Amino acid sequence: MAQTYYKIWIHLIWATKERRPVMQKETREKILHHIRETAMKEGYHIDTINGVADHLHCLISLSPRFSISEVMNKLKGESSHWINSEKITRGRFAWQGGFAAFSVSASQVHRVRRYILNQEKHHQKTSFAEEVDRFVKLYNADGERA
Repeated sequence: MAQTYYKIWIHLIWATKERRPVMQKETREKILHHIRETAMKEGYHIDTINGVADHLHCLISLSPRFSISEVMNKLKGESSHWINSEKITRGRFAWQGGFAAFSVSASQVHRVRRYILNQEKHHQKTSFAEEVDRFVKLYNADGERA
């Protein structure tokens, strides 16, 4: 095959350190915008990104030339550096060490996109811990490491 064909959809989730609710709406919008800009510069395609005060969700179409860990390290590391240098939040900002990454079937992209866009409404009823537990069960994930 002379060409490389791919469509790799990944749903990424990551939280603020100790799940502190430091990304209020105006702050979060700045952070989301900056993460999108960083992704574009790096050649990552973010389809949808949103979140609430203590965590973010991102739907990304991943090129096979990038690893998920590479993308997450770049987005989290660069954004926390920017947040601190620009004093976007009160006090020192940091992301929690880990992240969640789940594959998404092309047929489910629209559902994941809608889910991400509705984070504020969703989290009026469900905590982040409950959400993560649900994803772990849904994907039968058990903290496997690559």
